[in-house]
Order: sequence, then structure tokens, then C-alpha cells
Amino acid sequence: MTTRLDAPLRRELDIEGKTYTLTIDAARLRLVPKGRRKGLELRWADIVNGDAALAAALQGSLASPGP
Repeated sequence: MTTRLDAPLRRELDIEGKTYTLTIDAARLRLVPKGRRKGLELRWADIVNGDAALAAALQGSLASPGP
């Protein structure tokens, strides 16, 4: 039996010595450096439809500084 995801679930992760907060809710998952507001966000619909790589690339291009 599974449990419905009604409220956001937050967990702290240590990745290569840096601390991140992972938030999972009914619409998306979000990985953000601890103490920051902006990070990687993927909607479940994008993952299911195969658009997750495209969404991640778009977010990465918007976040990276221009020339």
C-alpha cells in the first residue's frame, strides 16, 4: 500500500561536500543549495513525458551567466 503525497516532503542531502535541500510535492521535485531559493526544479509531468532533460537544460541555460 502506498501513501498519498499530500504535503511537501523535505530532506537534506550532502552531495560532494555541499548541502542541498530536496523538496518533493505532488507537482514537482526541487533540489536547491541549502540557504538559497533558486535551484533545479522538475515537474513530474515532464519526467513522465520524457521532457525532463529538456527542462533541466533550459533551467541550466537560464541560470548560467552569459558571455
